Amino acid sequence: MAEDNESGAWRTFRHSPFFPATVLVLIVAAAAGLFAGSYTYAMANPTPHSIPTAVTGVSAPEVKRAEFVQGMEKALGASLRLRHYGSYDAARTAVDEQKVYAILRERPGGAELDVSGASGATVAQLLSETAPQVGGRIGVPVTVKDVNPLQRGDPRGLALFYISLAAVIVGFVGAIQLSVHASKLNPGERIAFTVAYSALGGFTIAAIVDWGLGALRLPFAESWLILALTMFTSGMVFSMFNVLIGRWAMLPTWGLMVLLGNPSSGGAVSWPLLPSPLGTIGRWLPPGASVNAQHTAVYFGGHQHVFPFAVLAAWAAVSCAVFWTWRHRHPGGRELRTAAAPAG
Repeated sequence: MAEDNESGAWRTFRHSPFFPATVLVLIVAAAAGLFAGSYTYAMANPTPHSIPTAVTGVSAPEVKRAEFVQGMEKALGASLRLRHYGSYDAARTAVDEQKVYAILRERPGGAELDVSGASGATVAQLLSETAPQVGGRIGVPVTVKDVNPLQRGDPRGLALFYISLAAVIVGFVGAIQLSVHASKLNPGERIAFTVAYSALGGFTIAAIVDWGLGALRLPFAESWLILALTMFTSGMVFSMFNVLIGRWAMLPTWGLMVLLGNPSSGGAVSWPLLPSPLGTIGRWLPPGASVNAQHTAVYFGGHQHVFPFAVLAAWAAVSCAVFWTWRHRHPGGRELRTAAAPAG
């Protein structure tokens, strides 16, 4: 009898408004902890693992260069992956193509380490602080120079991360709002309006950051395209999960785009300083692809890569395909009925 009463009470609770509210309380609490944990794990103590570094010419004596490299690796707790180039111009091209983060070359009476702040502010800062100390210990004066500094309005290199973060979050929040406040949209119409708010939202972000605040000088058309594609991809990722799992679509969207995607994007902390799994995964997720494309557009014009655009396009295409395939499960829409013409 007690078991029947218990099961009856549970059944009543399950069908009451208190059940989903209780589930949401638990989910929000867990999400808060995971959100803080994911960002703390990725960003609280950035540590380099492997830093690609260009070397030009032949240092004299060779033993000093080896001693310097070993001292740098010991001080950083990381390896310098040396790549030899026949000329300084070739090494600078490698920097512009983001294949290396620094250039080590000999100078009369010492050595020079050219860093690239635009390649990664945190990496450049670590190298700039460590190189003169190591050089002093081995008796080789080391001059550090930033050959590709960040823009004055973005001294820590975080502005690109923030605008990409805005595009990601507003992208799927826009899709959520469409499902709530424009639920009668048919599937094709929902995709069209996702395109519309993405295009307008991307323009607004770029206009405010560049023309309004002057924080960044953007290659406007390219940055607008990247932001709009990011917003559309993010919105369609939510729409995909919306037809797959219904009202709980926010959970995988938040997990993929915010808990995993943003900390691993390389925007706040450069990829060489992230924990190895995050540095690898981040390149294949929409937030990381967005930061990657935007970073290259702003600081390495003329050396843009296809890869980040391909990642965004692939996520957008898969999300649209899944959404369209399961559009019969779209939680909304309306039936289009053709009124019968009156008999003449």
